[in-house]
Amino acid sequence: MKGRVVLLDTLGGRRSAALMVDGRLEDILIDAEGEAPMPGAIHRAIADRPMKGQGGLTLTLGGGAKGYLRNVKGIAPGQPMIVQVSGVAEPGKAVPVTPKPLFKSRYAIVTPDAPGLNVSRRIRDEAERDRILEIAHAAMAGAPPDHGLIVRSAAAEVAEEALAEDIAAMRDLAASVMADARGGAELLLDAPDAHLLAWRDWADPDPDEVIEAEGSFAAHGVLEAVDAVLAPGVPLPGGGRAYVEPTRALVAVDVNTGADTSLAAGLKANLALARELPRQLRLRGLGGQIVLDLAPMPKKDRSGFEQALTRAFREDGAEVVMAGWTPLGHFEIQRKRDRAPLASVWPKNL
Repeated sequence: MKGRVVLLDTLGGRRSAALMVDGRLEDILIDAEGEAPMPGAIHRAIADRPMKGQGGLTLTLGGGAKGYLRNVKGIAPGQPMIVQVSGVAEPGKAVPVTPKPLFKSRYAIVTPDAPGLNVSRRIRDEAERDRILEIAHAAMAGAPPDHGLIVRSAAAEVAEEALAEDIAAMRDLAASVMADARGGAELLLDAPDAHLLAWRDWADPDPDEVIEAEGSFAAHGVLEAVDAVLAPGVPLPGGGRAYVEPTRALVAVDVNTGADTSLAAGLKANLALARELPRQLRLRGLGGQIVLDLAPMPKKDRSGFEQALTRAFREDGAEVVMAGWTPLGHFEIQRKRDRAPLASVWPKNL
């Protein structure tokens, strides 16, 4: 299978989407079971009491769900506020939320309380940027003055009418939701499902083909690819191998060189892991604390490894913090939990 192909399927009654690039699985989305709040959902929440010593605040989201807001001050218990679920909770914990919701579409992001119009820096042609800004200014006319707009890179070369309609839809949705701040805890806007996320976030570059059909995962090799992803072992170019193993506290990644135990082989395996790790974490839906137990390599090569890893995560778009080297020589990363682990949502009977 050549090119960039989006597959839309249903597994166990839940919407699912896969992105294949030249026959290789690059991303997968599966709707979670149950009623737990998922990233992107917007709630009118009610503030509970601050958590002393933690600088955070729990909130009631409605339906028995709880949210957790970090680093807040000046919010009284019982105060209503609009928040957006920003990540996936660990078992038994409140879901993380943010008081700065974003309204995302295929081409635009409306930003309440952050005025201004901006165009993605990935659109570099000045004439195209000017065209998009002109359309955006007209489409945002009548929006609340504190609402801003970011035009996404997928908007490049999009017809004026389609782009204006997309922006206007998000403008009106944001204005409607943000005006509904009074009342009890309530879900105001549900999280996007897997098919909507695929349509929205896999648009740049445009897929060569979109296949929406029952059984498309089985027909195009997704099931076999997921079997490989769910296994801990990851083969690396050059004969090395990594093992990605989540625990309750952290995700451990071990890198081995295979039969070649030289320092040169260690550096080669570590660089291969740096290039592959963002994809592995994305596909597996893993985040939180990531600890890398790398193959032996000279200390002088550490900076080169860090640069390769930073570049790979930048291209991936994941929200990560490079915590750095530990006294024992491990490298630590903090990655945002932006989706449920694949192992927890993948149907068991496939």
